Amino acid sequence: MGQLVAYGTILVAFGIFDAIWISQVALPLYRQVLGDMMIEQVRIIPAVIFYLLFPVGLVVFAVMPAVRDGSALAAFGAGALLGALCYATYDLTNYATLKTWTLQVTLIDIAYGTLVAGMCSWLAYLAVQMYLGR
Repeated sequence: MGQLVAYGTILVAFGIFDAIWISQVALPLYRQVLGDMMIEQVRIIPAVIFYLLFPVGLVVFAVMPAVRDGSALAAFGAGALLGALCYATYDLTNYATLKTWTLQVTLIDIAYGTLVAGMCSWLAYLAVQMYLGR
């Protein structure tokens, strides 16, 4: 049950953080840098798949090991590392292959992915600890 608490917490937190991030920072930056490469309407199915799968990785590789070890710092650190790796995979591939993708976008997006994954993992750790009565 702890895994479900962690997963639900990450879904909500990540959804809130990402809604703010995308609307206030990423979308304006991407429009400026990518211009006509961006589609008018987001493809919902791939977005939903990402939002459902990414939290699974955070729960499995960051939150639950940290709960087992009793370390909020480990939850944040492992979540941040996984976020950095996932976002770097996406951003560095785009930087290597897309003409208009910039180093600025790459670095900003990796930094965001690192921070948001760490924060969501930390919040999920706290939620599981509360659920377990610790």
